[in-house]
Amino acid sequence: MRPPNARYLILIFLSFSYFSLAQAETYALIADRLIDGKSNDALQNKAVIVSGTQITAITDITRIPKDAIRVNLPGTTLMPGMINAHEHPLLYKSDYQNAHLQGSSAYKALLGLSNLQRLLKAGWTTIRVMGDGDVYYANQDIRKAIDAGIFIGPRLTGAAHYISITGGGGDINYFSPEQKVLADGLIADGPEEIRKAIRKEIKYGSDWIKIMVTGAFMSVGDNPRNVSFSPEELSAAVEEASRQNIPVAAHAHATAGINQAVIAGARSIEHGSYLNEESIALMVEHQTYYVPTITVGDYYANSGKLLAQSKNDDFYLSFRDDWLVMIGKAHQAGVKIAVGSDLCGYAVESQVCAREFATLVEAGLSPMDAIKAGTSVGAELLQWDDRIGSIEVNKLADIIAVPGNPLLDMSALEKPVFVMKNGQIIINILENYSAINN
Repeated sequence: MRPPNARYLILIFLSFSYFSLAQAETYALIADRLIDGKSNDALQNKAVIVSGTQITAITDITRIPKDAIRVNLPGTTLMPGMINAHEHPLLYKSDYQNAHLQGSSAYKALLGLSNLQRLLKAGWTTIRVMGDGDVYYANQDIRKAIDAGIFIGPRLTGAAHYISITGGGGDINYFSPEQKVLADGLIADGPEEIRKAIRKEIKYGSDWIKIMVTGAFMSVGDNPRNVSFSPEELSAAVEEASRQNIPVAAHAHATAGINQAVIAGARSIEHGSYLNEESIALMVEHQTYYVPTITVGDYYANSGKLLAQSKNDDFYLSFRDDWLVMIGKAHQAGVKIAVGSDLCGYAVESQVCAREFATLVEAGLSPMDAIKAGTSVGAELLQWDDRIGSIEVNKLADIIAVPGNPLLDMSALEKPVFVMKNGQIIINILENYSAINN
């Protein structure tokens, strides 16, 4: 049998391409109102037209294309898919400093995939992983599988591990010296070890670098008010990551650590519990993003679930109000604040993540600004705002619908009734389709 000639192969390719295009549905999404992630007010009487993976038009409901499948979502608000800029999908126990040693990387990958699929159904179409409880790189493999279309899940980015000093918040500090256990973070002391750790992270797929600049609240044996990395080490970290066009996220609670990380060039500050007026001014000057992660402390306060329970409680029960005031001041000064839950591992209900929006309102953001923090501002942080984060023509069709009006009741964000990612309908609880040409 003769091998096919080039013309024959081209005809096959064109036929396949035509068939693929013919199969792409055009949807008209119709709800009571539209929050597009950019405007300051909700839009009325609009339909969002989706063809293939993209948004192709935003039109009056009287001008919907005749060939579009109408997806009627009465009593709801359309908005961009939510972006969680600080998450740990692989965590499956509250006591994460022990759990990472109890489950294999493969086991956690399976749990993590299941968790990520639940989070997608809960409206989180994009998630930035900020280090996770795995000694290997399960999240990076999950991302490969999702990107290849093997599984459906949120769009993923982030760091496989956080990088910590010996005895820092990413180390394990409660075993005897005789016990040689693997920490949940990468331990690096001095500029050269930090450079090597960063190179290893990038080698295995991390497209962010997470640095534990200070101690943490939920780890044993370290102090969140202490600065772990020196200015020299921080500069080396940012310099090494920047050479490979990888941004740095700085876990920083202590004021001095926040300020040093901003000056060094971190793209985002995570937590920022003890920020002050100088911190805010520096973040404005350096255009540093801020991901406060408030709700996680509320969730675990007085829970008895943490090895470092008293450390967490001391802050959230005695200093939380002061912190929220400073978050509000940062927002008013022009610091770009993004939503990150830092909470929704496998054992936590997915809807809890969205409570971060309400806590940002409590801190002084308007409901619309809080929604932007979890949509368009989050996309800017990730440098993906040319693709996601808002409902605009030519953006990817990451769109959700929530019941009622979230500008009046932020809890609506906890229970999406419709989720679309890349133009694919993930869930539609209302299931109210109209036939073509109706």
